[in-house]
Amino acid sequence: MNHIAEFVKTRRKQLGMTQEEFADKAGVALTVIRKIEQGKENLNLSKVNRVLSLFGHILIPISEKDSKLPK
Repeated sequence: MNHIAEFVKTRRKQLGMTQEEFADKAGVALTVIRKIEQGKENLNLSKVNRVLSLFGHILIPISEKDSKLPK
């Protein structure tokens, strides 16, 4: 999550927006932006994707059958 936190914080600052302004633009609560930027791990995927979609990105969950990790 730290990569996402750094990405969102950096991009938000490049836009010259406060966390509150950015939350309004993304249509999420201010606490969502704060949690993302703090690297919290227990976040709602749809809310994270609302934020990331402002930059043309989304996260997709990996199902077990698609995962390359050994079982």
